[in-house]
Amino acid sequence: MRVLFVCLGNICRSPTAEGVLRTLAAREAPELPLEVDSAGTAGYHVGEPPDPRMRRAAARRGYDLGGLRARVVEPGDFERFDLILAMDQDNLQVLRRRAPAQARERLRLFLEFAPESATAEVPDPYYGGAKGFEEVLDLVESAARGLLAHLREQLRAA
Repeated sequence: MRVLFVCLGNICRSPTAEGVLRTLAAREAPELPLEVDSAGTAGYHVGEPPDPRMRRAAARRGYDLGGLRARVVEPGDFERFDLILAMDQDNLQVLRRRAPAQARERLRLFLEFAPESATAEVPDPYYGGAKGFEEVLDLVESAARGLLAHLREQLRAA
């Protein structure tokens, strides 16, 4: 199973989701054959590591985002990934416009996997304070665990 997380610049939300899912999968679901990546819909930060505030917040919870680098969604991503999970409606709409018709059913909002969440979107913490980065981590951890449960069910059914 190949999963791509997508936000705008690929320096806050989507690399956090990538790092969290990778860590939780290794720890809690090592039986799942999983490939995880992240990208942005805009090229503002290509080649840059995740935002330092996000890296610090993630590190406090045991997630290392330091080796990740921002990139832009490429046409080949729509064929390569089984699930492409957007952090918000705006980026989901961009993905829907860019995706070939046969790939559109693989596009979803990440928080669909956190049905207990009071929100449908992971908010962008870039212009906010430290609390925003913690909120992103709370939402991402919840959705990542929901996604792992979903993928386990798929593996059992296969």
